[in-house]
Amino acid sequence: YGSMELTESKCDGGQEVSLLDAQLELYWNTFAVIKSMALKSALDLGIADAVHRHGGAATLAKIASEVALHPSKIPCLRRLMRALTVSGVFAVAVKPGDGGGGEPVYELTPSSRLLVGSSNLSGIMSMILHPTLVVPFLGVGEWLRREPPDPCIFKQAHGRSFWELADRDAAFDALFNDGMVSDSRVIMDYVVREHGEVFRGIASLVDLAGGLGAAAQVISKAFPEVRCSVMDLVHVVAKAPAGTDIEYIAGDMFESVPPADAVFLK
Repeated sequence: YGSMELTESKCDGGQEVSLLDAQLELYWNTFAVIKSMALKSALDLGIADAVHRHGGAATLAKIASEVALHPSKIPCLRRLMRALTVSGVFAVAVKPGDGGGGEPVYELTPSSRLLVGSSNLSGIMSMILHPTLVVPFLGVGEWLRREPPDPCIFKQAHGRSFWELADRDAAFDALFNDGMVSDSRVIMDYVVREHGEVFRGIASLVDLAGGLGAAAQVISKAFPEVRCSVMDLVHVVAKAPAGTDIEYIAGDMFESVPPADAVFLK
């Protein structure tokens, strides 16, 4: 640190701050990516489901028996669970042992409970943490140096815009649609229950860029008197589920919007 005081330094506002605290803050932000990648690993392995199948609490051995894990990696799984408990995705308790020691028991928390069950956020979390969406953010510095007109960071990384890639890559399109459905199922139940008054008194509603219609289906079920429709691009509407009360309209909302009493944007 040369001539700088190791314990204190004057910042611009005249406050005394610990250089070690400042260093810790930098490392905290730098290694925050590990928290995200630990969560991605938990999603890839289905750890929350494994704990859920054991009643919401499971030892490391029980978790390992439920997930596709090579036996040699069990010590690494313990490290992963440590990272996930520090970040609050799981909690850990100690099971009393005969010799005075104890075996860690990993428990679901409110956060990880949102990753299990029929309505969960695993789809949207997997989408956000997928390399296709993570990699573009690594190029923000490069993008800021580019002269306009320039592509968005997504197109800079992949050579296509988000929607162009979804149109051409079936796997990415499915990842995106599954993510949107999982998000809508969780949040729309809350919206309808706590703020349903916004849907009362209207006869028709169009959900713009509504994907496969998960949000519109929740609205339609709660308010059957509202005629709901979903507008999205042709390749999205082509995958719309059958047997619902929702009307699906193929089109581009930047060109025209179907008439309705209310426009829904989520």
